[in-house]
Amino acid sequence: MLNNGKFFLSPPKDGSDFKELFKWLAAAGAGRPLGDDGFPAGPWTPDLLAAAISEIDYNRVGVDLRTVQLWFQENDKGISATNIRWLARIFGCDDPVATSEWQVELSEAQSRLAAKRRVGKKADSSFATVRNTTAHPLRAIDASSPSTEFVRDGGAENPAPNSGLAARSEALFDSGFPLNLPAVVFAGATSLGFLSYITGIHSATFKRADAVDKQVGFLWAPNWTLLFMAFLPLFFVLVIELLAFWKTEGRVKLLAMADSSQGNDTWAKRIQSSSSTYWAVLLVCLVFAGLFQWIEVCLIPLMRGGGDYAMDWGKLAIVRPELISVPEAIFFTAAAYLYMAVCFYIFFSGLILLCTIANDFWKFRGDRANALEANHESTIESVRGTLLCGIFRCALLGVLIAICMKSQSSYLSSTGKNIVAWFVDDMASALYGLGTSGSGMPYRSPTHFSSLLVVVSSCTVFVFGSIRIGVGRSSRMALWKMTAIVTVLVSSYLSIGGFPGFSILLGVGVACAIYGLFNPACRAWQASDLGAKLNVP
Repeated sequence: MLNNGKFFLSPPKDGSDFKELFKWLAAAGAGRPLGDDGFPAGPWTPDLLAAAISEIDYNRVGVDLRTVQLWFQENDKGISATNIRWLARIFGCDDPVATSEWQVELSEAQSRLAAKRRVGKKADSSFATVRNTTAHPLRAIDASSPSTEFVRDGGAENPAPNSGLAARSEALFDSGFPLNLPAVVFAGATSLGFLSYITGIHSATFKRADAVDKQVGFLWAPNWTLLFMAFLPLFFVLVIELLAFWKTEGRVKLLAMADSSQGNDTWAKRIQSSSSTYWAVLLVCLVFAGLFQWIEVCLIPLMRGGGDYAMDWGKLAIVRPELISVPEAIFFTAAAYLYMAVCFYIFFSGLILLCTIANDFWKFRGDRANALEANHESTIESVRGTLLCGIFRCALLGVLIAICMKSQSSYLSSTGKNIVAWFVDDMASALYGLGTSGSGMPYRSPTHFSSLLVVVSSCTVFVFGSIRIGVGRSSRMALWKMTAIVTVLVSSYLSIGGFPGFSILLGVGVACAIYGLFNPACRAWQASDLGAKLNVP
């Protein structure tokens, strides 16, 4: 039936609950405009329905996409009275009489769903009690017994959410507000900065054996200031936003186009399948990079009064006991290394999540290649571009983090008085033949190795994401630009301390990274996304 140029269906009044009624209406495309051929334009999808409700006059607030997704899912969630009003406008095709009829029908369907939900909860409670009493009569009154938990959770085949390390790690990036995790990391770095100021090691120098006065203060170390106060929080923001996009928008679009009923269960299985990777990263970060490195680099030199490592703020108690005592240095370095180990575990968890997203996109397209028709190419391209741009930006930040680490360790063995003067002298020696030139001191530097691991991991994620996500015809040049920027930045990392004038290449690399973080190459995908929204089938 045609009403105001839209496909209209009369209320069936067959006693269906809201889920049954809504499923029928969404599949039929009730309330959608007719196509050019005079036939219905197709079924409703969550993004199309959310956009249609948000465009209704006098609806200033709109509706959240997640709320609409709940209507499409098989669950006990109902609908609010306000949203019933907007749905009635959609299914009533903006006709006052039809809208009124649909408002009555939807309200009654919601009441029937609520009644079924109450009956179902009572039945489940009675069944759980009977089953628990039969299987464990001596523990029937213990609500926390394992048998009761088995019945409540639906058996071992449906484990509780967030029950494993992988799921809990993913939950760190999916906690709602995107600044929660970055704010915690920033607060931890700020706290360490305050402690360094209180103990007096925030800015401190010492005279090395070659008569060089080295600045080794905590606040002068970029691997503890820039890294944890700027680059790492920004990395977390990007991962959180990309994960939210994929779970609530990108994946939903592809599922709607493929007309698939699979949803969050498949994503949860993908997360759980990488559980061993999370455990391996946790072991390396906490035990080796955290505990063993702290013992070898800080604790043993502080106890013995020296070692084979360059002097820094963590061992300043050896040469400047008037600033900080050995017990204070042990406590401060232990807290700092624990904080570092936890942060880097979360960092590598973010990289694993990026790989999971890319792999999920690849498997999704591979499993549903026939379902995703050519008329959805613009939407697929916009999703692909958003994912690849996000992974590219995260890879850049990963290499910048490694640059902070290697710059500090290279400076400590150099002849520069402070890290800024070291960069300036190196640039002057290359351009004008001025500045100091010296080989420095031959210290052992485990940070060189750990920073290399960060670079390799970040670049591996970028390459893996590029291969799994792929590129369309219109985005190949953008991918080449991204690859070139990453290559220049990695080259600048490798050059640190390697030859006179490395700071020039480092400046070029950092400038390219800043350009890449704003990434004008992504505008093509953004335009493609806009075209997909304006030309939805």
